[in-house]
Amino acid sequence: MFEGALGALLIFGMRLTDVSLGTIRMILAFQGRSYVAAAIGFVEVTIFVLAIGKVMSSLDNPVNVLAYSGGFAGGTILGIAIENRIALGTRFVRVITHRLNDHLVRALREAGFGVTRVDGEGMHGRVHILFSVVRRKDLMRFVGLVRELAPKAFYTVEDARASQGGFVGRRKAK
Repeated sequence: MFEGALGALLIFGMRLTDVSLGTIRMILAFQGRSYVAAAIGFVEVTIFVLAIGKVMSSLDNPVNVLAYSGGFAGGTILGIAIENRIALGTRFVRVITHRLNDHLVRALREAGFGVTRVDGEGMHGRVHILFSVVRRKDLMRFVGLVRELAPKAFYTVEDARASQGGFVGRRKAK
């Protein structure tokens, strides 16, 4: 009985680990970090093979099958939580305001963000467009400044798969 529970717990833990690694691997692969993704994939698949081997050797034990399935579900949640916590990558932010917001540009730059301002024309006249590439870890701080200093601004956030040159600021204290 005790061995069965330990076996199921081991299967659950292995699946929790390999699926979490798989989630992070996929995000790294999407960002073009192929060598790191490959290394994580190696560890992930090794754990997977060990877990599936344990389940397959005792298919008559439904607790092992449930542990395997539960580890997969839990690993998905854990992998996403870990990735959100480490917040890999950068984001491209576009902010459109209806009036010149030098105070917003100044505040963003003082907070350590690089900002490019371009004049444009929108549906209802002149607009000012701000562009910035922001570390994902810093995105909420950037958006918080926009919301505070230009509450009527329109903004979009997109994944920045790659960037070169320019200025992606260092993190500054909150």
